[in-house]
Amino acid sequence: MKTPPLRDNFPYRNRIISGLSLGVLLVEASERSGSLITARLAMEQNREVLAVPGNITSKNSFGTNYLIKSGAKLVQQWQDVVSELPPEISAAILPPKIDETETKGEPKQSELVPAGLNENERKIWQKLSADETTHVDSLLEQSELSFGDLSAALLNLEMRELIRMLPGKHYARKI
Repeated sequence: MKTPPLRDNFPYRNRIISGLSLGVLLVEASERSGSLITARLAMEQNREVLAVPGNITSKNSFGTNYLIKSGAKLVQQWQDVVSELPPEISAAILPPKIDETETKGEPKQSELVPAGLNENERKIWQKLSADETTHVDSLLEQSELSFGDLSAALLNLEMRELIRMLPGKHYARKI
């Protein structure tokens, strides 16, 4: 416990960390990154190795791009990580699929609202479209929700795979 953080001890520590983990996710790694050592150790321990691709001209993306080329699983969104978890864990994280036919009355197709939405989520859902994006500031103004409530509603809708966030904090319904 009183050992100072010496560079030579990092691989030993990383072997323990990778051994205790279900898998290893690398977001950035240079050519001589210690993260690559951890990824190699995880592979040796039959752990999942996942990597987020990066710009091919960035020195900090060399390691992740190399791992993907070598067989690591490509991660583009959070669902890619969850899908690699054991079924009992991923089932607790992923929400159940929504049957959009479950609605009250018989609204027009464009007015279908997925079942199980709370009041804030329903309010946001109705303000979004699949055809055009809406900026988070517009949603904040139109919904009259607090920023915390809006953020929670957007996150829940995104996790239920009902909406998607696009660059620049723009949101749209998923088709």
